[in-house]
Amino acid sequence: METTRTKNTALYHASFLDRLATHRLIASIKDPRHIETALSLRNQLSGVFLLTGHIGVIKGYVDVFKEHQLPVFLHLEKIGGLSTDNYGLDYLAKVIKPTGIISTKTNVVKTAKKMGLLTIQRFFLVDSEGLDNIAKSLLLSEPDIIEVMPARIPDMFDKVRAFTSLPIITGGLLYEPEQAEACLRHGAAAISTSKPALWNSIASTPIIQ
Repeated sequence: METTRTKNTALYHASFLDRLATHRLIASIKDPRHIETALSLRNQLSGVFLLTGHIGVIKGYVDVFKEHQLPVFLHLEKIGGLSTDNYGLDYLAKVIKPTGIISTKTNVVKTAKKMGLLTIQRFFLVDSEGLDNIAKSLLLSEPDIIEVMPARIPDMFDKVRAFTSLPIITGGLLYEPEQAEACLRHGAAAISTSKPALWNSIASTPIIQ
């Protein structure tokens, strides 16, 4: 079982990183009505973050994206009715089977990784102490990828990259494609945004392509 999970994680990781190298945009979905829009852009996305749904419907959402070969990550603090203890995460890994998870919680990231899921740890960088918090948390949780928010402080990504080689995804408070470009120039691997109006415009910017 552990060998199978390890192999699956390696395959998921390689596939997602390959997409990150060529498609540097992630669609964060807060409204199920935006799923079709994201699917229509699947050849321009590295993946999707699901921030909507509950235990009764989330497998259906995940299956739709998997059918279209689009990596899908669940933000566990946004999914209703899904426990993040060992039993809940084991059910997630064995039954729902997303590509991976997003969480702000170190213990959840550690457990999900043991379950064979790709892990993205989300951090909110609000002051200089936030940098120390990221560095300390990474030693404990060892996620596969980190997400740093908000995206409107691109020069701080250089500082994060000074103490980790993990891919950095960023999002939050983005309104213009130029703001996304600034993040990528400062070392972000990809941009995540929940604004469908921005998906097309950001995807078409030269630095994203």
